[in-house]
Amino acid sequence: MSSSRTSCRASTDPVDVRELGTIDYTEAWELQRSTLTARADGAGPDTMLLLQHPSVYTAGKRTEEADRPTDGTPVIDVDRGGKITWHGPGQLVGYPIIKLGDPIDVVHYVRRLEEALIYVCDQLGVHSGRVEGRSGVWIPADDRGIERKIAAIGIRVQRGVTMHGFELNCNADLGAFDNIVPCGIRDAGVTSLSYELQRDVGVEAVLPLARDAVLAALEGELPVSEDRWLPRPEAPKAAGVTFALQN
Repeated sequence: MSSSRTSCRASTDPVDVRELGTIDYTEAWELQRSTLTARADGAGPDTMLLLQHPSVYTAGKRTEEADRPTDGTPVIDVDRGGKITWHGPGQLVGYPIIKLGDPIDVVHYVRRLEEALIYVCDQLGVHSGRVEGRSGVWIPADDRGIERKIAAIGIRVQRGVTMHGFELNCNADLGAFDNIVPCGIRDAGVTSLSYELQRDVGVEAVLPLARDAVLAALEGELPVSEDRWLPRPEAPKAAGVTFALQN
């Protein structure tokens, strides 16, 4: 595994961070693809898109029919790893489009994104961590609920460049997750920063924290920790693979 204290990027040039506000999912997806092509061709910089989406369900390559809405709600099938999830207002979405350095270590890249989001939760006073065999950032089971996911990660790597990325629930309406099996996981819940802190925490407050933490994690300034795995009595029932790799 590559060292978490060095950059995982092929370039030392600054990442171009673009804060896009609220943007339609298909428009952002096309922007990701064009940005990835430019980066892979050497015609554009590493880029990170930070935004919100209007309410939409997206299904990764491992989504099963039983995970989808049963009421006919439209779902966009996408080329990232993982299963189905929801995007919508009150959720910070980040799409790092980064050319990875050699040797490419996709799992470790996911761990860096997790580390950044764990750090954001720490900054806001929310204890979180990783779950063995699953991606994303989790809140341990307690007297307020079962083990629950606060941030999801699903990526694609094409021509050595990443796309898709992470979602962090800030003050989103979590009822949108009731129509699906989020990430194909039936034995856990979904939560938000606002629910955990019992106060309103909006995307505008979280965005600069997430931006700085992700950039630091990519550069190795925020190294991946090995002590943030949540204790569990047994392994998860659904693994939750979150990436797709294409040469």
